[in-house]
Amino acid sequence: MNSIIVFIFCLGYLAILLEQYTQLNKTALALITGAICWSIIAITSPSNSFIIDKLQHHMVDIGALMFFLLGAMTIVETIDIHDGFQNIASFIQTNNKLRLVSLVALISFFLSAILDNLTTTIVLMSILNKVVEDKKSKWLLLSLVIIAANAGGAWSPIGDVTTTMLWIGGQVTSWNIIHQTFLASFTSLAVASVLIYYKIDRQITIKKVLSQNEDFTSNNNERNIVLGIGVLSLLFVPLFKSITGLPPFMGMLFCLGLMWLITGFLHRNKKTEEKGLLSVSHALHKIDVQSILFFTGILLAVAALETIGSLGQIAIFLEQKLRAPTLIAAAVGVLSAIFDNIPLVAGLQNMYSLQQYPTDHYFWELLAFCAGTGGSIFIIGSAAGVIVMGIEKVSFSWYVKNISWIAFISFLTGIIVYILQQQF
Repeated sequence: MNSIIVFIFCLGYLAILLEQYTQLNKTALALITGAICWSIIAITSPSNSFIIDKLQHHMVDIGALMFFLLGAMTIVETIDIHDGFQNIASFIQTNNKLRLVSLVALISFFLSAILDNLTTTIVLMSILNKVVEDKKSKWLLLSLVIIAANAGGAWSPIGDVTTTMLWIGGQVTSWNIIHQTFLASFTSLAVASVLIYYKIDRQITIKKVLSQNEDFTSNNNERNIVLGIGVLSLLFVPLFKSITGLPPFMGMLFCLGLMWLITGFLHRNKKTEEKGLLSVSHALHKIDVQSILFFTGILLAVAALETIGSLGQIAIFLEQKLRAPTLIAAAVGVLSAIFDNIPLVAGLQNMYSLQQYPTDHYFWELLAFCAGTGGSIFIIGSAAGVIVMGIEKVSFSWYVKNISWIAFISFLTGIIVYILQQQF
């Protein structure tokens, strides 16, 4: 049974990766793959209630991520329809390739350490769509955003889910993970930035930053208020989690509701037509629901593998075959380019006690870096990559041909820098 599910998973993934050639919709393929995998588990399981409980458990996590994604995308879209990103877009709008690449890389890197790689990618996608005209340059810059956001999240205890897991689990402390992995993460970013810089055409076609709502742009105060509320809302989500202990999606939904009320109050005296165009309701209509469903299908398929124990077996296999902590952490990074890094890291957390590898041990820190940055190797390896693939239609084959080798080199360079840092 397990072999059949793994086969279905691989077949579905392959069909998604070959979408460019088969012309089959990847969202449909992802949903079908997830549904078939779970159906086989249910049909062959002796206890149907146990499988339903497992599915419901996974759907809690998936649903939380979907609501978080929905809230973040709506807040960003609300800022966008108010032209809130216009000043930021104008700031990075330049034909100077070095300046553009540097700004995109640094903004993504540091923003994802405060927020998370998913929210950061959504924000940068919105800004780059306003700035860059030609598709090739935009795709290369979005690929840099993926690598930078994943690298930025790896060194921050709140920037990446796996780093947060290790922090909450007591394997790492907040200051130590920043101190020990920042240089490796920044080196990974720098290497990728240099390589992508040379791949971008000498002359980048830049858009003229235009307003979406010509009648509204004269009111800079309202535009700046919405931008300020939106940015503060996104920054407030990690704080909300630390104060209440509730999942991040609750903070995001709270901030979305707040944004809804404030924008409604701001535009209460406007004409109905203009008020409608500037409302959160209008922003919701512009959200790419297809990308959210694609994300859901992918996560359901991966959850099926975790349920049958395949991902846990991978962690055991790594321990039996590799043994060396450095090799195990690096292998988890490479595998996270294909599979979800969360169950892989969770498996290793359960496998090794704090007596064997104490808090802030070399292994835990390297694992945080590798699990966070390894997902950049393939576009399906991280939430940032999946959302870019879903919304911007960046194909898997294009990413493999143009970016995977860059991400892999930056990944290896970061590991080398981390090892050297520990030695000296």
